[in-house]
Amino acid sequence: MPLFWKPYKSDVTQFIDSLKAKDPQLEARQREGRGLLWDKPIDRQAQAEYRAARVPQQPYVYQTKAD
Repeated sequence: MPLFWKPYKSDVTQFIDSLKAKDPQLEARQREGRGLLWDKPIDRQAQAEYRAARVPQQPYVYQTKAD
């Protein structure tokens, strides 16, 4: 390794680092927004009912049923 070697940082990484430097609250607001959409408790009973109510798909979906 050369004496004056610097680790490579992509343009995208540099851009994100500059955004975080300009707005220190950015990451905290991102986490709050994520909490609104993703971090929800799961209703296991409802999930089981949804799975039980699934109708199997026919092999070729555009073909009419030949009953």
